[in-house]
Amino acid sequence: MSALQPRASGTATENLGHVVMIAGAAALGGFLFGYDTSVINGGVDAIQRHFDVGSALTGLTVSSALLGSAVGAGIAGGLADRVGRIRVMQLAAVLFIISAVASAVPFAIWDLAIWRVVGGVAIGIASVIAPAYIAEVAPAAYRGRLGSLQQLAIVLGIAVSQLVNYALAQAAGGSASGMLGPLQAWQWMLGVAAIPAVIYLVVASTIPESPRYLVAVGKVDRAREILAQVDSGDPDEKVAEIKAVLGGERKPRLSDLRGRFGVLPIVWVGMAIAALQQFVGINIIFYYSSSLWHSVGIDESSSLLLSLFTSIVNIVGTFVAIALVDKIGRKPLLVIGSLGMAVSLAVTGWAFSFAEVVGEEAHLPFQWGAVALVSASAFVLFFAASWGVVMWVLLGEMFPARIRAAALAVGTATNWIANWLVTVSFPSMRDWNLPVTYFIYAAFALISVVFVVKYLTETKGRSLEEMGS
Repeated sequence: MSALQPRASGTATENLGHVVMIAGAAALGGFLFGYDTSVINGGVDAIQRHFDVGSALTGLTVSSALLGSAVGAGIAGGLADRVGRIRVMQLAAVLFIISAVASAVPFAIWDLAIWRVVGGVAIGIASVIAPAYIAEVAPAAYRGRLGSLQQLAIVLGIAVSQLVNYALAQAAGGSASGMLGPLQAWQWMLGVAAIPAVIYLVVASTIPESPRYLVAVGKVDRAREILAQVDSGDPDEKVAEIKAVLGGERKPRLSDLRGRFGVLPIVWVGMAIAALQQFVGINIIFYYSSSLWHSVGIDESSSLLLSLFTSIVNIVGTFVAIALVDKIGRKPLLVIGSLGMAVSLAVTGWAFSFAEVVGEEAHLPFQWGAVALVSASAFVLFFAASWGVVMWVLLGEMFPARIRAAALAVGTATNWIANWLVTVSFPSMRDWNLPVTYFIYAAFALISVVFVVKYLTETKGRSLEEMGS
C-alpha cells in the first residue's frame, strides 16, 4: 500500500493534501490552455464578417495560436531546465496577459493572428510545464489522478470560455458581432482571458519549485525540504534516488533523444500518441462547433448554447477518466475510448449527410440534428474519458528521467502541430464534404486502437525513476 493512502498516518494525509493543492495551482495553466484555445469558437463567424475574409484565411487565423503553441512546447523543456519550472509558469502567464489584451483590439486580420500566436506560445509552454511539474511532485500511487488535474483544468477552461461567449453574445443582442460599449462581443470574449492569466501569475508565484529540478541544479537542501512536504517517505533516500537517475549534473538536450531511427523508440511512441490524440478531430468540436451547428441551420444563439452543453459533457468525461486512470490503467482506457470515438464519429458523419441545402442555407432535419447532437456528444464523452486525460498523463510520466524534459517538449510540440494541421484544414474540408471529413477522423480513431495495443507500455503504478528507455 502507498504511504500516502488515506488510512496511513496523519502526516501522510497532510502530505497528500499539500500535493493536491500545489498540483491544482500548477494546473491553472491548463485552465488558460483550454480557455484561450477554445474562446475563439464563439467569434469565428463574427471575425470572418468583421474582416470580410474567406474560410481559408479564417481557418488560418483560428489555427495561428496552434503554431505558437508548437513553438512554446518546443522551448518549454529547455527553459524549464535552465531557469526552473516556476519561472517558466510565470513567463507563460505574462504572455497570456499580453495576448488577451492585444487580441481584443486588432486593427487587421493579420494583427489578430500575430497576437493569437503570442498566446499560443503561452499555451504551448503551459501544456508542457504543468504535466511535467505535477509528475515530479506527485507520489506514484496518485500520479495519474493528480496528472489528470491538468486535463480537468483544460476542460473547465473550455467550458468557462463557452459560458462567457454565450453570456457576452446574449448581452450584445444574441450575436458575437453585437456591440458592448466600444467593442464588439467577440473582442470582449478574447480580452476576458486576461483575468485568469493574472490569477495564474499570482498563484504560480506561491508554489514550491520541483524537487527534481532543485537536485539537478545542486540545491539539495531545498529539495529535501520540499520532498518532506509532498512525500511521507525518507527525503534523503528520495534525493539519492533522483541523483542516481539523473546520472550526473549535465542538463538533458534534444540530442539525447537520438536513436537508430532518428529518435529513441520511446520518443517515437510518445510522438505518435500525441499526434493520434489530435487526428481524431476533437478540437474541431471546441474551435468550430458554433460555426458548425450554425452551418447546418441552427441559429447563432442556440449554436453557442450547444457549444456550452458539449463543454459540460467534456467535464463529465474528464471526471470519469480521473476516477479510472489509476484503477484500470492507461492502455484499457485508451482502447475503450478509441473504439467509442470511432463509432460516434462515423454516426456523426452519417447524420450530417442528411443536411439539406435550400438556396445558400443548409438545414439539418430535426431527427438527424438530434442524432448528430447525441453522437457528437458521445464522441466528446469517449475522448474526455480516455485520450483527453491519458495522453497528458503519459507524456508526463512515460520517458526516462534523463530525457524527460526534452522528450516531453517534442511530444507536446507534435501534439500542437497535429492540432494545427486538423484545425487549419477543417474549414476547407467542411466546405468540400462534411460527412467524409468525419469518416476520416473515425478512421484515425481505429488506427489509434491498433497502435496502443501493439506499441504502448502500461505505466500505471510505476515510479518515475522506474521508467526505462
